[in-house]
Amino acid sequence: MATVTFDNASRIYQSGQRPAVDSLNLTIDDGEFLVLVGPSGCGKSTTLRMLAGLEPIDGGNVFIGDIDVTMLPPRERDIAMVFQSYALYPHMTVAENIGFHLKIKKLPKDEITQRVKEAAALLDLQDYLNRKPAKLSGGQRQRVAMGRAIVRQPKVFLMDEPLSNLDAKLRVQTRTQIAALQRRLGVTTLYVTHDQVEAMTMGDRVAVLKDGILQQCASPRELFINPVNIFVAGFIGSPAMNLLQAHVTEGGATIGSMTVPLTPDQRGSLTSEAVTIGLRPEGLSVGAHGALGGLDATVETVEELGSDAFLYCTVPGVEGVEGFVVARAEGLSGTRASDRISLIPDHGVVHLFDTATGLRLTSPK
Repeated sequence: MATVTFDNASRIYQSGQRPAVDSLNLTIDDGEFLVLVGPSGCGKSTTLRMLAGLEPIDGGNVFIGDIDVTMLPPRERDIAMVFQSYALYPHMTVAENIGFHLKIKKLPKDEITQRVKEAAALLDLQDYLNRKPAKLSGGQRQRVAMGRAIVRQPKVFLMDEPLSNLDAKLRVQTRTQIAALQRRLGVTTLYVTHDQVEAMTMGDRVAVLKDGILQQCASPRELFINPVNIFVAGFIGSPAMNLLQAHVTEGGATIGSMTVPLTPDQRGSLTSEAVTIGLRPEGLSVGAHGALGGLDATVETVEELGSDAFLYCTVPGVEGVEGFVVARAEGLSGTRASDRISLIPDHGVVHLFDTATGLRLTSPK
C-alpha cells in the first residue's frame, strides 16, 4: 500500500487557456478512501487520469509512496482502474475477465484460479464465474470490473464514476458495497464522482474542485459543518444550502424581517457591506406567518418524502436555490402549497460569508 501525493500538479490542454487542473496540492493517506467531487468540467477526471498516467503532467509532480511517477508509463505505476463503462470483454466468462491481467502477466494457472476465487468470494460472484457479461445485471458487471482490479493487488485503486450507469436503487446498494470492500482491503483509493451525496456517504475525506482549483479537502462532516466558501457551502448538501443576500446593519446581517448577529471579528473581516447568509433546510423551522425574527414566506411546492417534507417557498425580495428558499419539515405535517408561513432560523447553525470574496466569516467564539 502507499500514499499518493500531488505536488503542485497542473494540466494545461491548450496554451493560454485556464488549466484543467491548477497547481493541485493533495495527499491521499495510505489506505484512505478519498473522493474527488465537483461540477462537470472542474478537473476531477483529469486529476485521476494524471495519477493513472493517461494524461501528461504539465507542471509539478505526482508521487505514489516515495516514488515520483510523473514520467512513468501507466503499466509501471502499480495502479488498477475501474471505469464507468465496465470495459468487460463480452466473449469471456466472468472468471476469464477477472483473471485476464494475471494471464497477461503469465502467472501460474493455479495462482490465477486462487486469486479469482478469492475476489469472487469478496464480491459474491461465485455463482456467476462461468457466465458471460451479457447475462449479468449492471450491478453484477460493475462487481466483475471491481474483481478485475482486486486480483491485481495494486498499491492504488482509481475509480472514475463507476456507478453512473446504474439505476438509483442499485447505486445506493453498490456504493455501500464498494465502501465496505475498500475498508476491508485497505487499499488507497481515489474515487471520482459528480454526485455529492455519493461523495458524502463513501469518502473518508472529500476533495471539492472548481475550475481546476482545490476548494476544500476534509471529512464529510467538516465540509457540511464548516464549508470554507460559498461554493462549497452551496455544493455540499441535498437539498442545497439556501444562500441569501443580506446587508450589514447596526444589529447584524439583515434580510427582510430577519437579522443575524455579527461578532466584532466577523464585522472586521468583511470587505464590503454585503453578507451572504447560509441556511440549510434543516436549519429552518416553520412557524406561523408573521412570527418574530422569521422570514414571511409562501409555500409553492411540498416535496413529501415520508418521514420528511421539503417546502419550496418564495419570500418577497429574497431568492434562494433556483428562486426558492427550501425548508425541511416533518413528513405528512399538513403543510400545503399556497400556505403562508414564517421560516425561523436556528442561529446556532447559520453560516455567514463575505459576499465579495466568497469566504466564510470567522465563527463566533
